[in-house]
Amino acid sequence: MADSAPAATASDSGASPGGVEISGVTKSYGEAVAVDDLSLSIQPGEFLSLLGPSGCGKTTTLRMIAGFEHPDSGDIRISGRSVLGLPPHKREVNTVFQAYALFPHMTVAENVAYGLQQRRVPKTEQRERVSAALDMVQLRRFADRKPTMLSGGQQQRIALSRALINRPSVLLLDEPLAALDRQLREEMQVELKLLQGRLGTTFVFVTHDQGEALSMSDRIAVMRAGRIEQLDAPNQIYAAPASAYVASFIGQQNFLQGSVTADGAAIDTPVGVIAGDWGADPVSPSEAAVAAIRPEFISLEPGGTAGTGVDGRVLSVSYLGETLQVVVGLPGDLTMLVRTPAPTAPAVAVDDDVRCAWSPADVRLFAAEGAPTAATHVINLPDRARA
Repeated sequence: MADSAPAATASDSGASPGGVEISGVTKSYGEAVAVDDLSLSIQPGEFLSLLGPSGCGKTTTLRMIAGFEHPDSGDIRISGRSVLGLPPHKREVNTVFQAYALFPHMTVAENVAYGLQQRRVPKTEQRERVSAALDMVQLRRFADRKPTMLSGGQQQRIALSRALINRPSVLLLDEPLAALDRQLREEMQVELKLLQGRLGTTFVFVTHDQGEALSMSDRIAVMRAGRIEQLDAPNQIYAAPASAYVASFIGQQNFLQGSVTADGAAIDTPVGVIAGDWGADPVSPSEAAVAAIRPEFISLEPGGTAGTGVDGRVLSVSYLGETLQVVVGLPGDLTMLVRTPAPTAPAVAVDDDVRCAWSPADVRLFAAEGAPTAATHVINLPDRARA
């Protein structure tokens, strides 16, 4: 946890508090480039997520904003002021880590008050601000308990309260929910987004969990090899991915590999010619490309039905509550994942002949670079499931 004691405010620079500007930042560790000429503007009061797999540069970027790492080149400005060379405690930021870093020998109230004590805030003001901070996360009744007496979710809220009590312009969160179980993590996602909305504080959130990023963010920066592959609103990232890499990382996709047709409008795959919309610049005829179709955009019809799609055989049927998930075996030993709302799902069973149908408008076409190596969706079925 970095407790901030900002040496300057936004008013000193004439900028709105909470804006972050990253300009041409590069950071290397020996010969390994962690962040590669990265530029990013984060708006005041925005909830922005840095999303990507391990090693993509998202945590290094966050640590450079916080002041724990220093860029080799480029500039970082917070509230309009360059922070290069400033230590963490003199920046208008606080950081919440995956490890809560709470003091086990202190009470909840003492943990939250720690930053105020370091800044020699009068005790009367400390008590008022600690009470308000604990009210904010609905933990005031636990003020006199030790952190070890509380659940993981409650401890995470204490860490948030301690980070926010010094009123930072920017709150940095490095995978803060990763240690929680699924149900608690989903509850904390809702609480965190509501809290950010009430405070209006700029949140920069690092995660490898696409569900977290989609559910909480105003915008998502999908990172790859130290660069931003796509920066957009969650619905655009999901519905209009800019590359096969983004399409494969956000949600589930059915990928079918092939080569671009002579007219450049479709891809010739092992299951037939598939037309769609190019996610980025079209690829030249005969070049390698992939078609991406989300499972929820596919409908199941009786085998042999005319229209756009491909015939196959049902390999498995799974009830997921709101949806029915069906895995269909296709020609060429490929599989296709289909999801349909359970109340309106067709009655299908294993070994049924079906047609997977879709609209070309729901198909995205991409250059093959960045696509999964297997010409199928993210689930790899064992050979016996295809027998």
